[in-house]
Amino acid sequence: MQPFISVTGAAAPLMRRNVDTDVIIRIERLTQIPKGQLGRYAFEALRQHADGSPINGFVLNDPCFRDAPILLADENFGCGSSREGAVWALQGLGIRCVIAPSFGDIFIDNCFQNGLLPIRLAREHLMTLADFCANGARITVDLRDGVIVVAGRRIAFTVDPFRRAALLDGLDDIGLTLKDAPAIEAWQQADRAARPWNWLAPAQPLKETTQCPD
Repeated sequence: MQPFISVTGAAAPLMRRNVDTDVIIRIERLTQIPKGQLGRYAFEALRQHADGSPINGFVLNDPCFRDAPILLADENFGCGSSREGAVWALQGLGIRCVIAPSFGDIFIDNCFQNGLLPIRLAREHLMTLADFCANGARITVDLRDGVIVVAGRRIAFTVDPFRRAALLDGLDDIGLTLKDAPAIEAWQQADRAARPWNWLAPAQPLKETTQCPD
């Protein structure tokens, strides 16, 4: 997983409430499209007409925000189904951080598992930020210092310390488990000696699992 330290760039203001995961990526796209190609289908119903032409007025079609690494959203962003592909689709657009007053519970977990930083920010602060960013002004999100830097002003935010450390180090659940590989392997060896009947195959060293192809 790519570590997250800080990101600087435009912040696209998508100020809609209750944007669910089906809006972020349609379910049939997840059955047909490789993970690495989902970005082109993110927000499909909002971004383009049925013939594929762009919808004027949608924020991510604005040249100021086509490569924005930060997304500003309204309440309950990422609600709905638990599909992890919603995070993959956002990352396919180049988005590394989403700032909103609140998120769907499973969506926020999927963000942390894939290296996308979700920040909860009070709505009044978010609206001020959206106004500042409306014309493509750049901001910085610094996870190490826990601040959003806007025109010299610093807005503090908090992230669960455990999840913050995992993002800074680029570790998902598998990576965190592998940090304890020596202790796990020592326990396996001791248990194999104590209860050999429980072990039908030779011990294998812990290693990274094979990634699914994009």
